[in-house]
Amino acid sequence: MEGITISAALDQPTPAFHDRGLQSDQSIAEQFGLIANQPRVAVLIPCRNEEAAIGKVVSDFQNALPEAIIYVYDNNSTDHTMLEARAAGAVVRRERLQGKGHVVRRMFADIDADVYLLVDGDDTYDADAAPGMLSILIERQLDMVNAARYGAVRDAYRPGHQLGNALLTGLVTWAFGDGISDLLSGYRVFSRRFVKSFPALSSGFETETEFTVHALALHMPVHEVRTNYRNRAAGTSSKLNTYIDGFRILRAIVTLVQQERPLQVFSLAALAFLALGVSLGIPVVLEFLNTGLVPRLPTAVLSMGLMLLGFLSLACGLILDAVSRGRKENKRLAYLAIPPLETFD
Repeated sequence: MEGITISAALDQPTPAFHDRGLQSDQSIAEQFGLIANQPRVAVLIPCRNEEAAIGKVVSDFQNALPEAIIYVYDNNSTDHTMLEARAAGAVVRRERLQGKGHVVRRMFADIDADVYLLVDGDDTYDADAAPGMLSILIERQLDMVNAARYGAVRDAYRPGHQLGNALLTGLVTWAFGDGISDLLSGYRVFSRRFVKSFPALSSGFETETEFTVHALALHMPVHEVRTNYRNRAAGTSSKLNTYIDGFRILRAIVTLVQQERPLQVFSLAALAFLALGVSLGIPVVLEFLNTGLVPRLPTAVLSMGLMLLGFLSLACGLILDAVSRGRKENKRLAYLAIPPLETFD
């Protein structure tokens, strides 16, 4: 009976807000009494099974950013997460497709604001850093401010996660340039331009990688600040699987590098094929020049095949690089079609 009661309660909209957000963001803003000449700030909290922490997270960000609207998007929780979030005063909505990437896609599509703050619902990030991050983004006219974690205790930020984050961040830095030192941070501030031009193609935790690559590939103005990272609230557990999600993030990076830097990827493959082909072919050519014979015919055929593969890879890289450039131009035009953040007095 208790399970039926909880399920029924979760499916009922609150008097002020509907689960899917039937009210517009404008009407919600009017209910909150937001100041007209101030930027509209939306705090986005994706979560699943965070009933022990979500109430405090909502309250902390309400205190830190009283002008903001707090949105909690529940991702198939089986506990009282939605009830706790509503009781704390958040606008609660639901995304049934499982995975953080799906939730981010839904939030970015549904919510209309000038500035967006994205944070996890596990109470590991410091809400007091939020006003400073917003000020930096608005005053410097940036598109993303990333919160790099520090001061974390062992249970909050396990050594394996730190090592994996460092390796993945280094790979992205090598491929797309410097600017972000904490690739997998779940605490960021975005401009409207960033949010409404973000493709949001991933389904899971690799969405943080997409954030960084989207900003660096289009040369958006970004900044990073250091924020305190603390232990999870008692009674909550991490949804990140070290190996499965780590592999998915690595796969996402490789895919993004291939899509955004095809000439470099296929040039490396071409170089490998050509080097191997030359190393196998030189002895055959030298022997032919000395004797006029080709006794090692299979080696000669293999060498020729590798050389052809090398030139074919280079040709593919050149073609795909032109395609990638066209895609990048389209993404840049979509980004520029969105008005920049106004300067508010």
